[in-house]
Amino acid sequence: MKRKLLTLAVASALWITGCAAPGTQRGPDPAHGLETFGEGVAHLMLSPFMIVAGLMEGIAALPYFLGEGVHEINRGMREANANVSLDETYRYAYEKPLAQVPDDGDTGKVFRDMDEATAHFQKVLRGYGVEEYRRYHLTAIRNADREGYTLYAVIYRPAETIRVPEKSGSGRVVTLAPSDRANYQPHPQDVDGKPLDLVIDWAGVPRTSIRTQKGQAILMTLAANSVLLNRRSDEYWSTEAAWIDGGFKGVVAARKSYLDRRMGLDS
Repeated sequence: MKRKLLTLAVASALWITGCAAPGTQRGPDPAHGLETFGEGVAHLMLSPFMIVAGLMEGIAALPYFLGEGVHEINRGMREANANVSLDETYRYAYEKPLAQVPDDGDTGKVFRDMDEATAHFQKVLRGYGVEEYRRYHLTAIRNADREGYTLYAVIYRPAETIRVPEKSGSGRVVTLAPSDRANYQPHPQDVDGKPLDLVIDWAGVPRTSIRTQKGQAILMTLAANSVLLNRRSDEYWSTEAAWIDGGFKGVVAARKSYLDRRMGLDS
């Protein structure tokens, strides 16, 4: 597999010092500051530090990238020596050179579900040279969709078809294939208690963050870099439990507060 994360590798050694990802710690007001979060940080000019920070923090940094055009974002990612830039995502996922893409990133291709999102994502990983690209999935927990928030995760799954307890907690056992919608939710273990999905990265974000092709392309680009950086997010499972239990705004607010600090925006 190719490796070109020279600047990013050096930055990561400094970045992860004292940098454990937050779970569901409580803040003042869970909804504070979230109203426009999914639209991106208004007029945010991404410095080289912010680009590296965003790449290191993974898909949770998606809203911070939305205020820039795709060409400026791509330039910053290349300068940071990211493994995968937007140029590669558009080329592999959409078969479109970024030079032919307008600055808003819209070429008329928007995924409608996580099955389609995963298919695009796997094309990016395959194009980069990831041998087990079919084992990586983009997943979503959608119980808070009506309130405007979705919990996304990047997972590695060793099996194509799985037998798992139903996610609703009904006690039923279901067999899931790639064609099944519930296949694109994370499952910690199979029906026999054997560990199943390894969570690489996760983010609870406003649904407005991925309503455009640009937002979706940034999501896939950050997710691909998380795979290539060998990230692991074991805290996801407790976060998912809190999310499903109704604490989704607290999860998003805690992560936003954490990211504001890491992106240098908390002053």
